[in-house]
This record gives sequence, C-alpha cells and structure tokens, in this order.
Amino acid sequence: MGGNQSVPGIETEPAEPTVVKSDAEWKKQLTREQYKVCIKHGTEPPNTGRLAKGNNYACVCCDSPLFPHAEKFESGSGWPAFYNPIEGKVRHLTDKSMGVSRTEVRCKACEAHLGHVFNDGRPLRYCINAVCLKPTD
Repeated sequence: MGGNQSVPGIETEPAEPTVVKSDAEWKKQLTREQYKVCIKHGTEPPNTGRLAKGNNYACVCCDSPLFPHAEKFESGSGWPAFYNPIEGKVRHLTDKSMGVSRTEVRCKACEAHLGHVFNDGRPLRYCINAVCLKPTD
C-alpha cells in the first residue's frame, strides 16, 4: 500500500466494455448526479460526496468491484482517495479537458468515468468521485 509509485500507463486501445447500455438506459438507471459524473465525465463538488463504509467499493453503474477498503485513505482533497484499484478493474486514459494533461480513471467493465489518478509528491492517489462508487460486503 502507498509508496512512491508512477502513474499506470495510458491505454490507447479502444475500449471493449462488457456492460453496454444506451444513453436512455443509463438515464433510467442512474440518478441525475451519477449520470452527469459517470456517463458525461463530470466531477462532483469537493466535500459533497458521501461514501458509506464497505469491504470493497464497486462501480455504481455495473457493480464491478473497483477498490478494496484497505486501499482507502484520507487525502484532504475533498474526494475519496485510494492507493490502488483492484488489479485489472480500471482503465487509464489521457484527459486534456481542463487545459492540462491528467490521467483519467474509468471502470473497465462499463467505461464509466470514475475520477483521476495523481502522483503529486505523496503516494499514488486515485481521486474518485463518491457518486461513482457503492460499498459492497
């Protein structure tokens, strides 16, 4: 857990999600905020997300397990933070939407936007929108 790590490699291959739904299906399944963040690649305001404690955290869109509770930590960023995801469960893509290059994190199973990963002088930090996650047992 933790340590000085490099951001995982950026994926350039097209996604091959195992969960595919139409825009109308996502709108029906998700809350307005979940849809805005997960499907339209938004960001919830800092310090507004509520994340109940669980043994693991799964994608709110497709139930794919994403992060173990043991990897969660308090980063002070205003969003839930994790050291590492469950291996093979997320994708890393280049995001230049804010005028700077960042590493976007998406659910590998359904392509839901989850947040970003940073290597900013502390241990690797997966900064994830709480609205994208749900606790599991």
